[in-house]
Amino acid sequence: MNGRFGFSIAILTTLLCTAFLTLPFIALLLHLSLRDVWITWSRNAAQPLFTSLWTTAVSMVLILLFGTPAGWFLSRGKGMLWRVFEILFLIPLLMPPLVIGLLLVYFYGPYGFIGEWLSHFGASATNTALAIVLAQLYESLPYYVFTSQAAFSQIDRRFERASLSLGASPLKTMYRVIFPLARPGLVVGLGMAFARAIGAFGAVIVVAYYPHTLPVGIWISLSEQGLSTALPMALLLLLVALPLPLTLLLWRRWSRAEIRV
Repeated sequence: MNGRFGFSIAILTTLLCTAFLTLPFIALLLHLSLRDVWITWSRNAAQPLFTSLWTTAVSMVLILLFGTPAGWFLSRGKGMLWRVFEILFLIPLLMPPLVIGLLLVYFYGPYGFIGEWLSHFGASATNTALAIVLAQLYESLPYYVFTSQAAFSQIDRRFERASLSLGASPLKTMYRVIFPLARPGLVVGLGMAFARAIGAFGAVIVVAYYPHTLPVGIWISLSEQGLSTALPMALLLLLVALPLPLTLLLWRRWSRAEIRV
């Protein structure tokens, strides 16, 4: 009896949490149409959407290049050094985005050492595409690093040792053995980082009010024109940000099911 009661409570709380998380999104879908999104895009959102897409693409390339080795490194050991690195990567996840923006302005802004150095080359890390990429990286890189760390950690070390014992070089082992086994986790991590980067707002609006990204454009529309303009832009952002990570997550689940069968 107690077991059934506990199970019923678990189902009820799960349903309540699901309703709490999904009902606002369903209400938005029922309130708006694709025609509303198209009109808003053609009038207000084309340039912010383009800026968000190409800066996020640059951020994803950088995350792959630097985050993948970092995730692999974190998965290799369990000593104090590795724990220190994990904590340092965890801190940006715990920081409010607005504080991240202030830190980036302080460090990369015109009065910081990096900002002064960039000014000698005619570059700036405030109110530029470079500033947007820096903010997106700071907010999204830890998501990918921790996901890739988990993906690499789940690989049985015996596969790696077997490849090396057969004469394959470490680089060839990484390319032929490690990466294929970790690929599902890496792909999902990249999808999560993509959604986080393209939706970055708090840090971005501090370091780069211009050029507008789509999240910043939504805030400006809400401030100046109200919900009638901001909601279609919000739906546009969801339509751009959600399909990729959801598709990759479903693909990973499907791949696991295929392996089990």
